[in-house]
Amino acid sequence: MAGIEIVPVDSLSRFLTFCKLPRLIYKGAAGFAPSLDAERWNLYSHKLNPHFKHVEAQEFLARKDGKWVGRISAQVYKPEIEPVSASRWQFGSLDAIDDIEVVRALTRAAEEWLRARGAERITGPFSPDINGESGVLIEGFEATPMFLMPWHPPYLSRLIEALGYEKAKDLISYRHLSSEQDLSKERRIADRPEWRDRLKIRQLDRDHLKQGETALMSELFNDAWRDNWGFVPLGKDELDGFADLMKYVMPPEFGIVLELDGAPVSFAVALPNLHEVTADFDGKLLPFNLFKLISRIRKHKFSTGRLLLLGTRKSLQNSATGGAILLSLIEDMRRRSCNADVFALEAGWVLEDNIGMRRPIEMFGGKIDKIHRIYEKRVTGAPLVSFEAQREEARP
Repeated sequence: MAGIEIVPVDSLSRFLTFCKLPRLIYKGAAGFAPSLDAERWNLYSHKLNPHFKHVEAQEFLARKDGKWVGRISAQVYKPEIEPVSASRWQFGSLDAIDDIEVVRALTRAAEEWLRARGAERITGPFSPDINGESGVLIEGFEATPMFLMPWHPPYLSRLIEALGYEKAKDLISYRHLSSEQDLSKERRIADRPEWRDRLKIRQLDRDHLKQGETALMSELFNDAWRDNWGFVPLGKDELDGFADLMKYVMPPEFGIVLELDGAPVSFAVALPNLHEVTADFDGKLLPFNLFKLISRIRKHKFSTGRLLLLGTRKSLQNSATGGAILLSLIEDMRRRSCNADVFALEAGWVLEDNIGMRRPIEMFGGKIDKIHRIYEKRVTGAPLVSFEAQREEARP
């Protein structure tokens, strides 16, 4: 690994480099769209993102021949938080050039940091957590880039696996093409006699998100997903941070709550794909692009969007009533996206073995668009593999 230097992110300049590194190494790649720097600052700041109250974390950068060539993060949850079936010791934000030496140096830095804090098994990538941007892209490299979804080049998963990381779970994202079906000919589930007086759908109150709606969303989300692999609670404070984005970016009809017999039991939130209006920003928002962004959001007719959050009370899942609720929710979001002229709505992600969620999406015409993979690795007692063997395995 001669010539490769791994440094901790321990200064403002390194933090800024960590946030923008993907666009430094992936710029111009088919399927890649840079995130806005300002949004990344909020995501990765230990002071601004409430997630970092629950973990001890450290980020690293890789430099080779004077150039920044990769990054990785490591974190361990506090003992009172135990991700379902996944490790408390995690890595994330892994991005690198096509060089196994660089990826090896980065993963070794994260592994050693985690091992020093008691890790025996590590899981990831979570960027920064499972409720954020998860997994390494393994299919859909040239699919439409979607806001708040991670993108990686095809070589990255190959290099990770060559270094002893194994699949833990795959995350499936679906794509709905709204123009493929004439929704006006379909009878809404909520209009059927058996549900007409029981199921009601209302829009989220965008003007009072933090005064009640984020608490409801947090409660419904955590109840819905509490038994799912990798789950960690999504706090109201985290959704409060997301509320400002929802207020200014989310169309009113893209946030809904479904009520059963007058009680809220399910919700869904979709966002337009901001990459459509930021493609020429090169990640830079301040100072001049901010005004462009505001103007474009107001005037632009988005053609793509993403179903970002969804949850139905656990007590109703795997029942006929729960099935009607989920189908009604998905159906309503499809209608709303169609009415808003959103041609393609991405629903993702869904755990590969969550058949109860995957079937309704596929029933309404969803096609697999992207697959991201979560990896795991034992970091104690694992047999050592020579570097030459790892490099040989990583070759196409």
